[in-house]
Amino acid sequence: MPYRLFVPPSYDPKKRYPLVLWLHGAAGRGNDNILEISEGNTLGTHIWTKPENQAKFPAFVLAPQCPAEKFWAYPRDQHMPEQLRVALEILDAVETEFSIDRDRVYVAGQSMGGEGTWAALRYAPGRFAAALSLCGYLAPEEAAAVPHIPVWIFQGEDDPIVPLAEARTFVAALRRAGGEIKYQEYPGIKHQVWEKAFLEPGLVDWLSAKKRNP
Repeated sequence: MPYRLFVPPSYDPKKRYPLVLWLHGAAGRGNDNILEISEGNTLGTHIWTKPENQAKFPAFVLAPQCPAEKFWAYPRDQHMPEQLRVALEILDAVETEFSIDRDRVYVAGQSMGGEGTWAALRYAPGRFAAALSLCGYLAPEEAAAVPHIPVWIFQGEDDPIVPLAEARTFVAALRRAGGEIKYQEYPGIKHQVWEKAFLEPGLVDWLSAKKRNP
């Protein structure tokens, strides 16, 4: 599986660094090792690499690339999806090679990657400190299987791909299950919520403040 890895310019192996695992949307699939960090996936991968954000949150960014016609979170069954398993093995390798703070590893994704984010939380409980999920959801009955960690959810009111009603139903199920949910809904916005979400002024500060609870 191709992947891109951003190493903070200030990297010092004597220190420990946070890491953001990025799960791209369907348009990022392939084997060119470019689409997962470009076009519609540019904002989700490059927000963390901006000099002003690196100055306060010097994080690694890991962006694996799902093969064409495959999915991060399908088929949904009682086993970890194959592509997600490989992505987490890449994360294992990065954590071994570099000085990563394993209490500050985060997962974020949009669309197909938003669903992958939920699958990562479900099938790798205890691994992540917090998550960002953009226009992605699971079935309501799966909410109880999601660990109780901070998740900021973004949804477009007029999304034709991820219906608002279904997203709200899933969020309600998460809250009933005791999830620590921050839910952001954008009026008049369709599927491209990333064009709004990654402009949220408090986004980087919100994520950087989260630490895994042992």
